[in-house]
Amino acid sequence: MNRPITGLFAMFVILFAVLVGFTSRWTVFESKSLRDNPLNRRVLLEELEINRGEIKAQDGTVLAHSVKAAGKTWKREYPTGALFAQTVGWSYPGQGITDTGTELYRRDVLLGRSNSISSTIGRIQGHKKQGGSVKTWLDTEAQKVALRSLAGRAGSVVAMDPRTGAVRVMASVPDFAPSPANLARAAKSSGSPLLNRVTQARYPPGSTFKVVTAVAAIDSGQYTPTSTVDGKSPQVFSGVPLNNDDKVSYDNVDLTTALTFSINTAWANVASDLGRVTMAKYMSRFGFDSKPQLDYPPRQMTASGARVKGSIVPPTDDRVDLARLSIGQDKLLVTPIQMMEVAAAVANHGVLMQPRIGDQIINTDGQSSRVLPEEQGRVMRPSTALAVTEMMKKVVQEGTGTAAALSGIEVAGKTGTAQIDPLQNLTQPWFIAFAPADNPTIAIAVTVERSFGGFGGTIAAPIARDVMEVLLRNSPGRRIP
Repeated sequence: MNRPITGLFAMFVILFAVLVGFTSRWTVFESKSLRDNPLNRRVLLEELEINRGEIKAQDGTVLAHSVKAAGKTWKREYPTGALFAQTVGWSYPGQGITDTGTELYRRDVLLGRSNSISSTIGRIQGHKKQGGSVKTWLDTEAQKVALRSLAGRAGSVVAMDPRTGAVRVMASVPDFAPSPANLARAAKSSGSPLLNRVTQARYPPGSTFKVVTAVAAIDSGQYTPTSTVDGKSPQVFSGVPLNNDDKVSYDNVDLTTALTFSINTAWANVASDLGRVTMAKYMSRFGFDSKPQLDYPPRQMTASGARVKGSIVPPTDDRVDLARLSIGQDKLLVTPIQMMEVAAAVANHGVLMQPRIGDQIINTDGQSSRVLPEEQGRVMRPSTALAVTEMMKKVVQEGTGTAAALSGIEVAGKTGTAQIDPLQNLTQPWFIAFAPADNPTIAIAVTVERSFGGFGGTIAAPIARDVMEVLLRNSPGRRIP
């Protein structure tokens, strides 16, 4: 073979390799992204001919299903309307609307894209295009109570079983009943009803964050619940005076009293003593600085933490006022699901479980599989969790959270009231809790946006109480007296 022919052959081989590599990229490595691209018209038309599977609540209530449309196509309907709008999400292929929520996260299951042999053979033989279904842990009765208790006020309620991570309530207001027309209107609304406030909205947590500081103090071995700290008011931190609520001054108080009556200066002193590294370590264990490990679209979740110029920075950053961060102020912004996880980790003897909406996956061939509980990690020792539980019980028994008390069942909780606009007397009331305190089956977080003069103990705690009451009644083997 002469040199020109050899060169031509080599060039042909190289070009062929490039062609194979290029096509392999799209058929092998990029096939899923190409298939899921909302601009892929062929895939969208195929989806319209699939009877997308149902999404159900724990009691069997159908939250999403498909009904016959024109010709061979199907369209999505949401029988419960606004009840689980942001959690379940929506799917309207071919209408320029991106899938969201569980509709997006469980898309392959709902469209019948199963790897099972029978499903594959059925598609090849041209059988009916049928999707699989998803059963969630969501509780319809408790969700209704959460929305009714919010009473149209912007805010959210999220609750899960701390032992398993099963999400029972995920309520976000403003809400709306999904439909293409309603989505178009909601997109223009100033109230941002498309936003799932549980996973996407960020707020200052106020004094609910003192639970994190209490865990760090006790688990590090530097403090006990009876250790005393200076609670006088005001005290200067980072060159700026810090006051207690109503400027009430205390002398030396123990940590239990400091949590019961939410004494700002006491916890600021604790955090200053613990230092930045210790606070950063425990925040990381709780899941701060990263998105929740929830079975939900990552683009619909945001991380909690101290934010500087739009980016999260650790407490070790000198731009963070550690004393004020320790009481839920300064640059700290959190999601409601993150604060629920704080309560859940204490409730579950120091172990944080991954939150999960899904309970059961049923493929097109009828095969069922459970979404198994998974540990996210150990946050604290069991002894620390027990000590902090006793402290949080005091908050509800005789402190700022008495409005969350349930008859015959002990509740452990913590209130929070973040100042949003002092000139207009606007606050962000919070309450995190778990119950029954000594054998918890429910952990919860409640927050209400821009409340006029409201407090966590008067606005958020009663909502948590009402939702917990329903969930405890509906829990297997557990009944309200």
